[in-house]
Amino acid sequence: MYLGIDIGTSELKSQLIDNTGKIITSSHIPLIIHRPHPNWAEQSPQSWWDATNQSIATIRQKAPEAWSKLRAIGLSGQMHGAVILDKNQHVLRDCILWNDTRSTEECEWLMEHYPAFLSIGANLVMPGFTAPKLLWLARNEPDIFAQIDKVLLPKDYLRWRLTGTLVGDMSDSAGTLWFDVAKRDWSDTLLQATGLTRQQMPTLIEGSQISGTLRSDLATLWGVNDNVIVAGGGGDNAASAVGVGAVNNGDAFISLGTSGVIFVVNDELKANPHSGVHAFAHALPHRWHQMSVMLSAASCLRWLCNLLSTTENILMDEIAQLTEEQIKHAPIFLPYLSGERTPHNDAKATGSFFALRHETERAALGYAVIEGVAFGLADGMAVLGDTHILQCSLTGGGARSAIWAQLIADILNIPIVTHPASSSGALGAARLAWLADGGDEATVCQKPEIQKRYLPQPNKQAFLNKRYQVYKILYQQQKTARALLPTE
Repeated sequence: MYLGIDIGTSELKSQLIDNTGKIITSSHIPLIIHRPHPNWAEQSPQSWWDATNQSIATIRQKAPEAWSKLRAIGLSGQMHGAVILDKNQHVLRDCILWNDTRSTEECEWLMEHYPAFLSIGANLVMPGFTAPKLLWLARNEPDIFAQIDKVLLPKDYLRWRLTGTLVGDMSDSAGTLWFDVAKRDWSDTLLQATGLTRQQMPTLIEGSQISGTLRSDLATLWGVNDNVIVAGGGGDNAASAVGVGAVNNGDAFISLGTSGVIFVVNDELKANPHSGVHAFAHALPHRWHQMSVMLSAASCLRWLCNLLSTTENILMDEIAQLTEEQIKHAPIFLPYLSGERTPHNDAKATGSFFALRHETERAALGYAVIEGVAFGLADGMAVLGDTHILQCSLTGGGARSAIWAQLIADILNIPIVTHPASSSGALGAARLAWLADGGDEATVCQKPEIQKRYLPQPNKQAFLNKRYQVYKILYQQQKTARALLPTE
């Protein structure tokens, strides 16, 4: 048996699979984001550990016999978060998350003084990445910065709690901006730009290699053998790619979770940083990937439901009842609730509704939100270049909505497929554990069964394209309007 643990932003997910790839059971434990100031987003690393123990207890209860046969654990997690430890390996402060945008000024400074981030790091310096977060710490919390002995990403903090080893994998580490993406190694030049050294970074391995063994006290506590290995794992998107079998050149998927991602596999590094495209190492050796990333995707729908005191299922049912005439007059929504990455790299972008009326009902607001997120994905697809994507798997919480899946197929004009297992980050982590235990890649990384296929509807193209053009105009108007407002 192989366990995958995925630290998401809103929940920690675990899946247990056997050596045929069958999912035995799973667990979902909610997590809380703290926003003590505007543009801040933090979580307590201890909350991840507490959720892990709760998740393990659930898995054991659901499948005790299968659990006793555990051989390896794989890890996946939200990227870019900064967990900082002192020399005694105590956590110095809450983790600054990927969707925290406080370091905008630090990004501008790093881009001006260290253009090597574009060449060596292969990516624009954006507030979501780890490097500018640490420069912000150096400038604003110097006492804490001076105590830093190690900087870990979220899943690598969990690995330390599991094994006692300080290890990171290539895919997750590529998202720190301290990484030489082509060479798959830390860059001393980029580390120095934020006052750090490679001695303060974890050791690097590939996602399918062994990073350590489960601590004996945990093995006893959890009721498993004391030789359970822990794989290198991967950043959430790279692990999700392994989960949906996107492991060869040209394979692609869309993740519709808290954020929205289009992920394309490459057999060589293909960087396009000026368009906000991310280029990272894959979780498997000798492969890379491109990503377009929008910061708010399914979280936009969650935000709207909270405002309207309803649930996502109820709102989706109401959206399904809208007539074509009602959709025609629906507002248009900009999904920039946390700023935006691809293609705008605009931390100050904000969400908005356009064309509200007295007669606007909440179902129309819901439609506008899911359409706006799909338009954001279209913006990302446009800057990925000539990728020859034949179809995309759809993963994440948003993949449960047939309406949303069809809308994405119509707007992107490509077939969209969904799969029975939506927790692909946890599934990919479990598959990486299987590989670390000697599994064959062709067997382990098979594409999962297709649950449903959504084909583009040609009769929708003209209508949606007109709304998309308005969507793009609205962002440009927002930029103009923001320039007239007083700065902070």
